[in-house]
Amino acid sequence: MQQRDVPRLGRSLSVIGLGTWQLGADWGAVDPDAARATLEAAVAAGITFLDTADVYGDGHSEQFISGLLASHPELLVATKMGRRVPQRLENYSPEHFAEWNERSRANLGVATLDLVQLHCPPDEVYASDAVFDALDAMVRDGRLRAYGVSVETCDQALAAIARPHVATVQIILNCFRLKPLERVLPAAAAAGVGIIARVPLASGLLSGRFDASTTFAADDHRRYNRHGEAFDVGETFSGVPYDVGLEAVEELKGLVEPGMTLAQFALRWVIDQPGVSTVIPGARNPEQVRANAAVAALPPLSEAQRRGVSDVYERLVRPHVHDRW
Repeated sequence: MQQRDVPRLGRSLSVIGLGTWQLGADWGAVDPDAARATLEAAVAAGITFLDTADVYGDGHSEQFISGLLASHPELLVATKMGRRVPQRLENYSPEHFAEWNERSRANLGVATLDLVQLHCPPDEVYASDAVFDALDAMVRDGRLRAYGVSVETCDQALAAIARPHVATVQIILNCFRLKPLERVLPAAAAAGVGIIARVPLASGLLSGRFDASTTFAADDHRRYNRHGEAFDVGETFSGVPYDVGLEAVEELKGLVEPGMTLAQFALRWVIDQPGVSTVIPGARNPEQVRANAAVAALPPLSEAQRRGVSDVYERLVRPHVHDRW
């Protein structure tokens, strides 16, 4: 598995990582044996970067990962904090940071967290020197090795990159979200900040497996958050209306060469973008993990394929997302 260096992090990340939101909650019921098998398959496929959060299943995702760490010290685990309280600046305090940090360390069974990301904080947080001073203090105290920010918007990403000790920025980047290519990825590369590309398959839309008759369980965010009822609507289908996404997917299928799935095409598109450090597709079973990991060995997409993605975006998707995030 190819590794990409992140200068501010001082470590490298596998170009294909594993997002573990689906191993906690918000995607339907989680089978513990399947979750553990998925994680083991990721390690066997050469994946060394795992992304989680303290609120994924109220800590269950972190706890699943903890079982791997003792036998696989090569793993770099990134967790997140900040979504356990109302999203106000005053809640991003040293006291809350210490509480959340201790909880994640206990869940993961480690003394020091590799990478902690603020979990899509409100705009006011990015302008607060006190917030980032508190994070710097936690690094000095050995509570965490590095910190980053998971963001919703490109403006938030640029504000985070401007902070001198932010090591990584996690942002939605996929064939339906091209705006980060304009300014965010170049700024991150210039600053030595890692880019963690999340939601690369647009909540499964870019797998090509859904149609107008597809239904989702009541406890799946693809059903209950279609209009942002629970959290930012951009996290569900990347904010693209479902019918528009299906239309765009049908066009993208025409760009995929034989022997490659649409999901693999979409992942390859992400890691082909200059400045991307890792992409973190989720997976519910070992077969999905292995198919995702195999993308690292595929050749880059052609110029014609990349132009095709841009054309579909401009005609169908851009009006729905570009000015929002």
